[in-house]
Amino acid sequence: MSITKDIPHGMLRTDPMLPDWYRIQRVHRETRDTFTWRLAARDHDTAWAFNPGQFNMLYLPGVGEVPISISGDPHQKDCIVHTTRAAGSVTRAMWRLTRGAVIGIRGPFGSSWPVEAARGHDILVVAGGIGLAPLRPFLYHVMRHRKEFGRLNLIYGARTPDDLLYRREFPVQANPDEIDVSVTVDRATGHWDGPIGVVTTLIPRARFSAENTIAMICGPEVMMRFSIAVLNDLGIDSTRIYISMERNMKCAIGFCGHCQYGARFICKDGPVFRYDDVESVFGTKEL
Repeated sequence: MSITKDIPHGMLRTDPMLPDWYRIQRVHRETRDTFTWRLAARDHDTAWAFNPGQFNMLYLPGVGEVPISISGDPHQKDCIVHTTRAAGSVTRAMWRLTRGAVIGIRGPFGSSWPVEAARGHDILVVAGGIGLAPLRPFLYHVMRHRKEFGRLNLIYGARTPDDLLYRREFPVQANPDEIDVSVTVDRATGHWDGPIGVVTTLIPRARFSAENTIAMICGPEVMMRFSIAVLNDLGIDSTRIYISMERNMKCAIGFCGHCQYGARFICKDGPVFRYDDVESVFGTKEL
């Protein structure tokens, strides 16, 4: 599937419901069902800016629209990067797109990871599956400004070794003085000889000062819930834990109400929340 026909340009972000049009520059297959796009504006003079943790609405004409976190380097202004798992009708159609295809983008929207609040602190990043993608821009930023932050720990879990994202960028053998990477899988395949089990088993082994640590978590809600419990037990309270959620977002501007979460809207007040702000409703079924 390839959409190469020119679509009228000029829809600038004056109306948040109107997309701008971007062309796929590169497609990289991360895993058997996950892919990364590098996208460039059709107006090559357009500079792109976002804060780590924000998301875009990606629109495929004739198919639909989905919210996807931005997963590229926030310092790279000439392109947008998205990592997406082919899980629904829209993302499965996107999986079939090739270089040169044109898609619509609205955004960026939402809140971001606490870059400024994290300066001078140890940082603990916990990711599950494709949850590493929304955290990747923050990791890029910290690595670019490494001296401004304390210890940096990345704890990452996936279903199998074949499901791990960005293996060349965040190798387990990374320099621990720059970034300490710990990886686990639910089920070992191939030549995997690393840890097997859930990410929560690796958190107590990380090097960090609990009273000086800010933690950021993204992944399945059950994984985030248990990770938060472990962090609390280790002395990291809810005011220093941040989570990212993308549930039921449709319009991205708090208009449709699909993503209402208690008194908040995930698209407008999130997707990044300080945990104590949503602790009373987090994990509530059918909310």
